[in-house]
Amino acid sequence: MTIKKRYSRDHTACKVTFRFDAESVTPPKSVALVGAFNNWDPASIPMTRRKDGSYAATLELLVGKSYEFRYLLNDSDWQNDLQADRCVPTPFGDSENSVVDL
Repeated sequence: MTIKKRYSRDHTACKVTFRFDAESVTPPKSVALVGAFNNWDPASIPMTRRKDGSYAATLELLVGKSYEFRYLLNDSDWQNDLQADRCVPTPFGDSENSVVDL
């Protein structure tokens, strides 16, 4: 799992590429990027499978904000990104969400 950030020239936006390495678990049939940036809608950002078996999605996000997110595998298995900037407890108190700070 990796997160790559590319800031705009004026530093108001950032293209963030989220990559889920499918080698780290049993290869999933689907991976969705779910978080504050899409109102936690699992159908909103399906990740694209790459030739190397990883899944990726790129979003343009506003700088100066923090975004909580997780990966949803096969519509049922929630995974965090170990390379996230940090983690915070979920509102439900049963797990944590990954966070990308911009």
